[in-house]
Amino acid sequence: METRAKQRIALSIYFFLSGICFSTWASRIPTIKTFFNLNDAELGTILLTMPISSIIGLPISGWLVSKFDSRIPLVVSFVFFSFSLALIGYSTTSFMLVLAICMFSFFMRILNISMNTQSITLQNKFEKRIVGSFHGLWSTGGLIGVVFSTLMVKFGVSMQLHLLIISIFTLIVSLASYRYTLKKDKSISGNKLIIGKPDTFILYLGVIIFFGAMCEGGMFDWSGVYFKEIVKEEVFTYGYLTFMATMAFSRFFSDRIVQEFGVQKTYIVSALLIALGVSIAVIFPFFWSALFGFCLVGFGTAPIFPMTFLLAGTSKKYSPGMAISIISTYATVGFLIGPPFIGYLSHAFGLQNAFFVFVIAGLMFIPFSYAFFRYQSRQN
Repeated sequence: METRAKQRIALSIYFFLSGICFSTWASRIPTIKTFFNLNDAELGTILLTMPISSIIGLPISGWLVSKFDSRIPLVVSFVFFSFSLALIGYSTTSFMLVLAICMFSFFMRILNISMNTQSITLQNKFEKRIVGSFHGLWSTGGLIGVVFSTLMVKFGVSMQLHLLIISIFTLIVSLASYRYTLKKDKSISGNKLIIGKPDTFILYLGVIIFFGAMCEGGMFDWSGVYFKEIVKEEVFTYGYLTFMATMAFSRFFSDRIVQEFGVQKTYIVSALLIALGVSIAVIFPFFWSALFGFCLVGFGTAPIFPMTFLLAGTSKKYSPGMAISIISTYATVGFLIGPPFIGYLSHAFGLQNAFFVFVIAGLMFIPFSYAFFRYQSRQN
């Protein structure tokens, strides 16, 4: 097997394992809410610690991918990422829970920057688009994680044992895959963050991914709660499972779709699918209609991150690693505002009404993607 194929497989495994870990955490949020007897606003405040700790990791992640080959922070961050997942399960106090969540988010930030830096560098070794497939594998890992979580919930397995199993499994597989990851990918230029007027190219992409993060992060954190409290479904992971399944399926075809229709049209279609899907789930809060709505949201959110990361990698001002690190900050702010904001709105106006925030956020892809491509055409 040629080297680039081994590198693609190894990196695919990391995306896959990362998806498993994240969906395992997200699918257990309703369990955490019940265990600690939290209302929606209190849960929103706890979720707020994730993006805050992720923002703290911004200068560190940017420095690491510019100082070392990305495989070094990739493996180190994954070790602590999986450890903190297990720690969430064994948290018995609110302070311990917040500490574990902060660790989980901090190292996930470094892991995501490292993985996406490798993906863009590896893309240069292939003629066809492959970045979307990596994100598809992340979503597939998320799907597997939710399926396993559903079984754990259905058979009454404790959250502690559940998270420990996932932590040990992913840690072993990640260490075994490390030797085949991409080497010597450190950029020699564009590694310094330039303080001053924001680069317009990066700014537009950052705003797009900000709204994408609001939609995707909100679905990660609140879809289970929505099915449990609004749809009144005992196996509350069904909604999250449906969302992850359609997002995973769509991401494997997103490269081909973008190739056929173009990035700009894909942004518009994504916006309309998200708005329609959320509206259906809110207006008709029943099992099958909510599932169908979440399916549409999954299709809509699927191409946003891979498309935007790939565009960021074409920046003339920054290296791929630094460009991804910068726009990931916008994504982090989206994760910062989205899930907690839903919690506060839900506490004040009800969870169904709060979900309309996703409709607005999704529709924002249209004007900002138009502004980005208009700016890009003027520069060429």
